[in-house]
Amino acid sequence: MSALPDTLSHDQKLLALALDVAAGAAEVIRRIRSRGFETMIKPDASPVTEADKASETYILQRLRDAYPSIPAIAEEEHAAGVHVTTESTYWLIDPLDGTRGFAEGGDDFTVNIGLIRHHQPVLGAVAVPAHHDLYGGGIGLGAFKQTEHSQTPIHTQLPSDEGLRVLASSHHTSETLLQKWLAGKNVHSVTRMGSAVKIIHIAEGKADFYPRFGPTMEWDTAAPHAILAAAGGHLLDEHGKPLQYGKKGWKNPPFFCTGYPYPS
Repeated sequence: MSALPDTLSHDQKLLALALDVAAGAAEVIRRIRSRGFETMIKPDASPVTEADKASETYILQRLRDAYPSIPAIAEEEHAAGVHVTTESTYWLIDPLDGTRGFAEGGDDFTVNIGLIRHHQPVLGAVAVPAHHDLYGGGIGLGAFKQTEHSQTPIHTQLPSDEGLRVLASSHHTSETLLQKWLAGKNVHSVTRMGSAVKIIHIAEGKADFYPRFGPTMEWDTAAPHAILAAAGGHLLDEHGKPLQYGKKGWKNPPFFCTGYPYPS
């Protein structure tokens, strides 16, 4: 699927906005982190902090002010019972992906802003606040790491002869299922980490394979999925089909992420 010229020009503007908003939300999170915060537990037993809520408020206001016609679905607003009606195009937002690790003092947390069109992620921006990193990409837009003055293209890499560099979730990994997925594969290393950083590492060519067994929501994956695809990678469901968006309840099935062609 390729973007039409007029759509591409529009998507370039949308991506520039998403990048600027993600960078701004990252700064909101850093300020709250530096002065300290409380962690609360939501009804689903997952943690939430002041930083999640402040980041989301900032993101939603900026996106809705800039493009009021594009619906925006965000994690905390949805959890609070605000259900936005969507059409074929809409934003999916995780204002602080990896809250558990953030609350524990870790650095593997992100801000994810993705745009969905016809059930596919067409562009995304991911900020990594603790490292002041910012990534973007999408259909027809390439994938890149952005600094204040430049954009450096990123690409997935084929695995080396030393074996697969595997990433696993810090909190939702079944060791039995992981070993089942890795059975028969030449594995060089297994590294555990949180949030969308894992998908971004594969997009950058820093890792090769990431199977996900635990629960995720569509706003967790939309933005990094768009970047990964633009960098040459794949995010596939457990049957090897590209992950689709707009599912009931916004819930993802188990999936795996690769930076190389995956045998069926």
